[in-house]
Amino acid sequence: MTDESLTGHPRSPRSPRSGRPADDRNTAGSSAAASSTRADWLVPAALIVLGAVPVIAGAVRLTELTGGAEITPENARFFAVPLPVVLHILSAVLYGVLGAFQFAPGFRRRRPGWHRVAGRVLVPCGLVVALSGLWMTLLYPRPAGDGDLLAGFRLLFGSAMVLCIVLGFSAIRRRDIARHRAWMIRGYAIGLGAGTQALTHLPWFLIFGTPGEFPRALLVGAGWVINLAVAEWIIRGRSAVRPRTRLSS
Repeated sequence: MTDESLTGHPRSPRSPRSGRPADDRNTAGSSAAASSTRADWLVPAALIVLGAVPVIAGAVRLTELTGGAEITPENARFFAVPLPVVLHILSAVLYGVLGAFQFAPGFRRRRPGWHRVAGRVLVPCGLVVALSGLWMTLLYPRPAGDGDLLAGFRLLFGSAMVLCIVLGFSAIRRRDIARHRAWMIRGYAIGLGAGTQALTHLPWFLIFGTPGEFPRALLVGAGWVINLAVAEWIIRGRSAVRPRTRLSS
């Protein structure tokens, strides 16, 4: 007896290569595509969530500046010269959100022009983030709790962010995609440091309360170091996959 006589339905055609029913193969393909789509959005969503705390803090700062909040010793420098902090906040929001979608390969494949258009916005935004941060570190009066070590970290990582973005831009001008990717990932990791710094501060606040000058500098520096370590892990992982793919093909 045939499958059709037992079930009352015609048997699904089989693939000439695998021998599997075509409808089973289509179902498996649809499930894999759905999983890939979910995974594709997981990283951008996580990056946006990581950047949510500094975005909220920036929104509060802009509200203070535009809403006529009381001037205190803590915020007086921003009222005296608001342009650098306004540019820093707005460019950081754009840089964080647009940059997150560069980590969605499927999204980029479906919209081939997206990466290039977003890159033309990301490069100037990233430079404004870094340069305005350097300006504020050098020229704003230093608030209580910010010592020489923290200022040094800000100058070091701000300068490193500028260097990464410039090297990434130079690499893509030479059509060196691998180096472009690596340098831009490093630059984005530094730019997203404020999100990780919120996480490094949280355990200290819960256990010890407000950190002093030296612990605060270490906690801020740790945020940048953690991000760069993750960036290097991603870069090295991609570099290792590429040769294996070539060998297997």
